[in-house]
Amino acid sequence: MFMQKTGVSPKSALQSPASLKKPCPKPVPRKINGKANVLDILASRGILTGMELDAAADEANSCKVELEEILLEKHGVTKTDLGAALSELYRCPYMGYDERIAIDPVLLRNLSVDYLRNHAWIPIKRNGSQLDVLINNPHDVEKGVDIRRAFPGMTIRFSVGCRHDIDLYLRSVVTGAHDGASSVKSRETTKDVRGGRVSQGDAQPVEENDTDMVRLANRVIADAYRLGASDVHIEPYSDKKDTAVRFRVDGSCFTYMKIPAAYRRPVVSRLKIMANLDIAEHRKPQDGKIRHDLGREQELELRVATLPTSGGNEDIVLRLLTPKEIMPLDAMEFSPEVLQGVKNLAEHPYGLFLCVGPTGSGKTTTLHAILRHINTEERKIWTAEDPIEITQEGLRQVQVHPKIGFTFAAAMRAFLRADPDVIMIGEMRDKETADTAIEASLTGHLVLSTLHTNSAVETVTRLLDMGCDAFNFADTMLGVLAMRLCKRLCPHCREPYRPTRQEYEELVRDYGVSYWESLNVPDVADCTLYRGQGCDACNRSGFKGRVAIQELLIGSEQVKGLIQSKARPAEILNVAMREGMNTLLQNGIQKVLQGITTYRQVRAVAKK
Repeated sequence: MFMQKTGVSPKSALQSPASLKKPCPKPVPRKINGKANVLDILASRGILTGMELDAAADEANSCKVELEEILLEKHGVTKTDLGAALSELYRCPYMGYDERIAIDPVLLRNLSVDYLRNHAWIPIKRNGSQLDVLINNPHDVEKGVDIRRAFPGMTIRFSVGCRHDIDLYLRSVVTGAHDGASSVKSRETTKDVRGGRVSQGDAQPVEENDTDMVRLANRVIADAYRLGASDVHIEPYSDKKDTAVRFRVDGSCFTYMKIPAAYRRPVVSRLKIMANLDIAEHRKPQDGKIRHDLGREQELELRVATLPTSGGNEDIVLRLLTPKEIMPLDAMEFSPEVLQGVKNLAEHPYGLFLCVGPTGSGKTTTLHAILRHINTEERKIWTAEDPIEITQEGLRQVQVHPKIGFTFAAAMRAFLRADPDVIMIGEMRDKETADTAIEASLTGHLVLSTLHTNSAVETVTRLLDMGCDAFNFADTMLGVLAMRLCKRLCPHCREPYRPTRQEYEELVRDYGVSYWESLNVPDVADCTLYRGQGCDACNRSGFKGRVAIQELLIGSEQVKGLIQSKARPAEILNVAMREGMNTLLQNGIQKVLQGITTYRQVRAVAKK
């Protein structure tokens, strides 16, 4: 965030104020009419015309209004352009207001807020003997003297910002009100640094129920929901390092904000209180849930997991169980063959249908889409889930509680006494659940479930290795749908390009030379692929959202025979592909050729 030092060493910072009066060497920007300031830089870049330059300067002088406010509000100057001009003028980085930046209140404990507001500077972050300061004029010598007097022995790094943004930081750190509220807490006997007196009260430790902590925790949850995050990671560190808050969006993590070390334990305790966990227990993991009110009669459920980490710290991971609408099968971007195959299998009166893949690959969403397809008044449908993430009318949904012995297997046995037509089990975690599901499908029920395996064929091996009877499983198996989620190219910045010969040959080789001809893809000279340039809509990543890739193994007579004979996975795969199955990698390459994703993203989630 900060890149340029002022060059003031701890030794020089202890010199007398008179020795510090020597001004910093100022830059020599391009001049217009002999005057050098931010207006001249904006004009030289073609952002302001000569008339607009004079009008802005006159208005700022006559109305006693900050020049930056006039430029932003009345002359259409963007913050990006204004920041670049200020950075060029003062030869230091520009910094605007960012609500994700939490300022350590300890830095302000001996400073008057009114003084800081009037003189437009604020300490942002301390790292050892280095202090980062945001100021509206880094070349103001008197302010520099005050800063070094308030923080003796520190190496100061300046960033330039607008007075309005500095005021927002002051309000947020004093009141915890990131919405710009105008009220501030009073501080006893506090005077500015020029008067030589500071606050007489010692800084109080931050507690989990402080307004700052409540607002910080609520804001992290609200922003995670707004950005579409699936998980939030709170990662404290020792040695007074900032605590990292990372969001997982579209399958990838990124650092959302840094929390000062003073907030490390309070923010963890605050989240544990919200989840009804024991805040005095730091040695063992804990699990809980948070029900968070988002306003407008909207509630968000979060699954909370705490883990003790090195240095006596605790990490917290929040899984956002956002209310999801039931997707229809036709909207899930299945290939036509897979879509028709899934519909046919779902309409069977009995049998076992499995949806497999890693955590977060869309298995539960797919099963609920299948249930929606067959959810009619004539069918009685029971589901056992942990947790219940999606609800739909017509289903009787049950939450399992393993801690009290109400497991998936126990729920299955209870369902069999409750006149079911269709049973959906959240996950086959053990042999008991798998055997009960096979038994239910053998007795005339349609059973849907999920399993964590890498491919459709490997699911067969996994169940047989668990000890399931090969003949019973072969008799009941309708099909296995394996899934992955790939990052989708951003529709706003997607651009076509011609692949190189090497890229083209890699696609052909991994798809299978004997199968490639059926795609009717042009040669490399006429082939078109797509890539993302990066824009504001996708946060410069080139990707926005995700798309599913699938493979469907149908339990044909030949496949069932191989299962009964416990054939090797490679033999089952060869037979399935001859019968028309596309692998995950092949389905992903098809979506690459359609311009939906990139081959690199497909290879990241689907192995050959």
